[in-house]
Amino acid sequence: MRKKWLIAAVVTGLTVTGSAGVYAGTKLQEIKAYLNHSLGIVVDGTPYWMKDGNGKTLTPITYNGLTYLPVQSIASVLKVPINYDAANYKVRIGAGSGDIPAPAPTPTPPPGTSTGGGNTAPVVEGTARPVNLPKDFPIPVDALIAITLDTDAGGLKKSAFTYSTQETLETMGFVYSEYSRIKTLDNASESVSASNVRITGRLGGTSPVSITGKASTTRPGYNLFTITWSES
Repeated sequence: MRKKWLIAAVVTGLTVTGSAGVYAGTKLQEIKAYLNHSLGIVVDGTPYWMKDGNGKTLTPITYNGLTYLPVQSIASVLKVPINYDAANYKVRIGAGSGDIPAPAPTPTPPPGTSTGGGNTAPVVEGTARPVNLPKDFPIPVDALIAITLDTDAGGLKKSAFTYSTQETLETMGFVYSEYSRIKTLDNASESVSASNVRITGRLGGTSPVSITGKASTTRPGYNLFTITWSES
């Protein structure tokens, strides 16, 4: 399970830079492949080094006699638009790649569900991600998400939300630990166990993030994660 999440949340996040989400675990198949350091890329007669969104050089992967290149890096140098449709698990390349369907509307809570009171806007659960959250931030596909903050005031993006999932605390703790490592979490504080997840720090040295996870007290068999993130 850990390997599946690592492939979905981390490797995909690097190859479709800044636009990838998390694929459904049931659609993943573990394989044995090789990093092909001997293959060079030449574009219009000029050597080209593929890089991710953080400037890290990427290496082609060879599997079963075929060589695979990171689609975002290649699309960028060929001037081909590309986008990741997280809602439908599709990579859209070329014409129409920017026309990603809007997320489904947040469902109306069932009768008797508490949605807050007073002048506070109701907070209900749905499947839509916070709009301002980085597109590669891992959220499990079974997540029921309740967004409490999703603003872009003064050009500063902020998001705060909770979600329930049947993924284990250890699995999600591993995913977030790897994500934080790849994104360079500065001033980091990290604690991951079978009963608790707590990760705080600054992603890339600038963006404050707090990730906490614990067993849900209202949904047996589910775990509850609370995330806060802002640009600076």
